[in-house]
This record gives sequence, structure tokens and C-alpha cells, in this order.
Amino acid sequence: MGQTNEFAHRMARKTIQLVDTSGNPVAGKKVALKQTNHKFLFGCGIFDAVPVANQNVPADRLTFLEEKLDKFLDVFNSATLPFYWGTFEPEKGKPLTKELKAAAQWLKERNITVKGHPLCWHTVTAPWLLDMSNEEILKAQFTRIEWEVSDFKGLIDMWDVINEVVIMPIFDKYDNGITRISKELGRIGIIKEMFAKTREFNPGATLLLNDFNTSINYEILIDGCLNAGIPIDAIGIQSHQHQGYWGREKLEEILERFSHFGLPLHFTENTLTSGHLMPSQIEDLNDYQIPEWPSTPEFEERQAKEVEEMYSILFKHPLVEAITAWSFSDDGAWLGAPAGFIRTDNSPKPSYEVMKKLIKNDWHTNVSCQTDENGTVSFEGFLGDYDLVCGDKEVAFKLDTDSDTVQLVI
Repeated sequence: MGQTNEFAHRMARKTIQLVDTSGNPVAGKKVALKQTNHKFLFGCGIFDAVPVANQNVPADRLTFLEEKLDKFLDVFNSATLPFYWGTFEPEKGKPLTKELKAAAQWLKERNITVKGHPLCWHTVTAPWLLDMSNEEILKAQFTRIEWEVSDFKGLIDMWDVINEVVIMPIFDKYDNGITRISKELGRIGIIKEMFAKTREFNPGATLLLNDFNTSINYEILIDGCLNAGIPIDAIGIQSHQHQGYWGREKLEEILERFSHFGLPLHFTENTLTSGHLMPSQIEDLNDYQIPEWPSTPEFEERQAKEVEEMYSILFKHPLVEAITAWSFSDDGAWLGAPAGFIRTDNSPKPSYEVMKKLIKNDWHTNVSCQTDENGTVSFEGFLGDYDLVCGDKEVAFKLDTDSDTVQLVI
């Protein structure tokens, strides 16, 4: 617990009084206080939960995916599921609700916080929108939000509401329905509409604005949204670093600029590769298409060092609440990049071991102590869920903020 001061904002003190069922203090007993989950969200994009939960792939592939997810579950507590409109509802009126619901349920049963990504985006959007007028497109988008947010309420209470709005109205790679309506409504206009509709169907959800653009343009957009009264719960920052690690200086500069809004920051899509770097002249990462992008021992060591530094910087920052690695595994990773914590054969890389050490050891609380004559114990720990174990009795409790003495019956 030597890092108390460095991570004071991630910790709290708690005094617990143990009493028996008659209300008498349980004095002089050994107790163990074991952290079972973090309040901080350490996540990954876990699209493989969909075939695993639905058991709809060949047996050998299913076994492979289950082994992959076991490694994920051993370390992480948060997952992003795919709600790209074009693949979620390829045919109008026939969304894959059942399949995604099974995946969200599967993850929730394993104590994983699930986020849906995204509700509105111009890329991978429904192709059938192009047959509609702008008025009809907006109506269809509203219907989509109503369905998804209502259907998944309680399973998914965190959404990337709208994705990459900085580029949305000027996106010119191909025609799409969402860019059409964003041109008409304007950036702040479309954000306001999407947030209002999402809030309507899940008032208690955590709603994010998400973007890869970390320039002043995103700051101006956020400022405009807040001035327009749009209730953004967290700022989503994508950090795909296929062209090289940002480094401490750039990371701290971005944190400083986006923290002045006083809103929670979520690093929603983080990528650090264990292969060669994408050439710097590539402007749109999607344009880099190569047959093979191998992970090498040398670059795996580099990735592990970068992961350790980046996560440590972000975990120290009081406004950062979540970090999601976009690829847990190299198998199926975006752009074929070796961006996972595990290799294509499910073997763990050094970066996986680094994450396990940080989350399960360095930033983890597991203490043993003895109750005093009043049956009380005091401890300091990282915020999250705990089990108190005394003999053969076990009681679950939360450590959220410093609080008065709480009484637990065993």
C-alpha cells in the first residue's frame, strides 16, 4: 500500500463493525478483506462475447473463443459491444437484438460492466437509409435509439451516443444517411437530438460523446454542447496509436486540455501495437491494408512498457474513469494490427502480464486483520467491491468513499 498518496483519489478508508445475528460485537476474530472488483473501468472491446454467448460458431472455434474470454475475465471488468447500425440491423426492422442481448447478459453475469458502441455514426451505418428523405432518416435514427436503449436497459447502461461528430458533416469518402442529417442539423444540433432521445429512454444511463479528434476542434465542439445545455456524462477520447505511442508529454497535454471541462474522461478505444508502426504519412488509418502485420518479441517488450506507462499516467489522473483497449487479442483485431494483450494463438504477451500485475496486484487491496473488542476493523483500500471473510462467513460490501462506520452482520 506504498502508493497511497499517489493514488489517494482512487482510495478510501472504512471502519467496519462486525456483529452477530443478536447484535453482539464479534471481537478478536481474524478477518480478510478481499477486493473482488474495481470501481475504475479497465475494459476491452469484446465482440467475441456475441458468438460465445450464442454458441453459433463451430465447436473448435467456440473452444478457442472461450479460452480467449477466460483470459479477458481474469483481468478486466468492462467490455464494449458492437452496435454498428449497418451490421446490427442490416435489413430494416430486423435488428440482431437477441444475439447482442445474449452477449450483454453473458458479460453481466460475470460481473462485467457493458457499454454499447455506437448509437449514431456515419460509418458502418445502415445502407438502407440512403433510400429515405432526411426527415425519414432522422425518424429512423430516433426509432433505433428507442429500441436499443429500451431493450438493453439494465444490461447496458452506458452508451457512446454519437461517434466522431467533428468529421461527421464533412465526411466525404462515401454518401451515407447520417452525414446527410448532420449537415442539415449541424454538429451541436445532431448531438443535442441524439442525447435527448437516449436520455428519454434511459434517464440513468452514462452517456458519452466520443471522438478520435483530439485537436482544439473537439474542445470547441464540447464547449458548444455544454453551452447548449447538452448533458454529456463523460468525454470519450479515442487513442489509436498504430503510428506510435503518444508518449507522456502528449498524453499529459491532452489530459490537461480536456480536463478543464470538469467532466469524467473515458479513453474509449486504445491501441498500442506489438508490431511495426504504421507509416506516419497515412492520414486515415483504414487506408493501411497489408497482408500480414506480425507481433515480434522486440516490439512486444516495447508494447508492454508503453502500456504500463500510459495506464499509470491515466490511473493517476483524477478525472479519468475508464480505459478500454480496442483489441484484447490479435485474433480479429482492427486493421489486422497486433494490438492485443494476447497473440493470435491466445498466448499472453508481456503487456497482458503487465496489466494483470497492475490491476490484480499493484492497484489492488487484499488485507488481513483482527477485530478489536468492539468488533471493528479499519482499513484503506482501492475503491470497488469487496468480500469480508471471517471463518466460514462471507459478506460483500462496497468501498466507495470515506464513510462512517458500517455494521455488517455475520
